[in-house]
Amino acid sequence: MKKEIGTLMLLSIFALSGCSLDNSKTVTQETVKASSEQVTQSEQKNGTNLIEASDDEKVKLYALNEAKNEIKGVILDIDGKQNNFDWEIPYTGTKPQLFYTDLTNDSKEEAVIIIQTGRGTGLDNFDIHVINVEDFSEIKVQSYEDIVANEIKSNVVKNDDGTLTITAKAQGKESKFDYEFDPAPDFNQDELAFGGVVIYKLENQRIKLNIPGSVGVSPVYVVDFNITYKFDSAKNEFIIDQIETIPIEK
Repeated sequence: MKKEIGTLMLLSIFALSGCSLDNSKTVTQETVKASSEQVTQSEQKNGTNLIEASDDEKVKLYALNEAKNEIKGVILDIDGKQNNFDWEIPYTGTKPQLFYTDLTNDSKEEAVIIIQTGRGTGLDNFDIHVINVEDFSEIKVQSYEDIVANEIKSNVVKNDDGTLTITAKAQGKESKFDYEFDPAPDFNQDELAFGGVVIYKLENQRIKLNIPGSVGVSPVYVVDFNITYKFDSAKNEFIIDQIETIPIEK
């Protein structure tokens, strides 16, 4: 009889232990699941939809507000530190380009963000932002409008034979060439037009800009202006360094 009671007690202990283990397992699974859901909901609530990251993942860009055709407002993450910017990113099919590199020659990296702002027939526009990684202040980049107004002079002459004679002067250097047809004979134009194509890129830790000049109503691009920037530490600004003028072959 004692042997039977002992066996029964032993079985009861095992049964109770099994229940305890099963309950513990259930609680742990539910806790992990709830925690995971909480993190996911928190990320969605804070608008942390990743747009793009630099190759080294030091710089990341997240969407704050997403509308039908564009993103309005972003979170810029630089090596774990974050700040909001009111940049707008239209859905053009081209993602922003992000870089973490030293452009100011002070052995400290900057965050560089290049965003396509317009795209279409004869249209290809980009903006560039250079951000100080320590305080998230933006370092000014001389605009293409300022460069065109102060550094580039041009003249377009319509010839009787239907050709154009184009003169372009930049940084004291003059280029003169003939363009073999006039795309808009009835359109009065005495200088090149700019703004249809504005393309920024980074090359060898320097900012480059391509702004071709055009003629006609539906722009026909006839000459490339390739601009290289340099950093002016006194102004804390990227300003023009060199302009290369290259006629575009038809």
